[in-house]
Amino acid sequence: QVQLVESGGGLVQAGGSLRLSCAASGRTFSNYAMGWFRQAPGKEREFVAGLSRGGGITRYADSVKDRFTISRDNAKNTVYLQMNSLKPEDTAVYYCAADSHYGTPSIKENEYDYWGQGTQVTVSS
Repeated sequence: QVQLVESGGGLVQAGGSLRLSCAASGRTFSNYAMGWFRQAPGKEREFVAGLSRGGGITRYADSVKDRFTISRDNAKNTVYLQMNSLKPEDTAVYYCAADSHYGTPSIKENEYDYWGQGTQVTVSS
């Protein structure tokens, strides 16, 4: 089992920045690719960003490319999502997830094995 706890969400004005953190415990963190997903009110959960086990491969949704950066610190068992130039449409609950598969991080939520409880991000216009 892997336990994931997100933090860092909050209220920010459009154009601002936030950094989300996801702390992992349980099994060896470096054995998992990590992803961030989000779910806005009335919408399905969607992929935001993913990072391979060693951190060498990243994937981003087109909507956040060049604004968001995913990174990890395996020594701290933590994955981060730096969010810049935030827009009202980025408002959502953000979830981190862990995937035991090798290679390129998946964009499909059903391929992730463990999930955090989510953290709310609200961007005001």
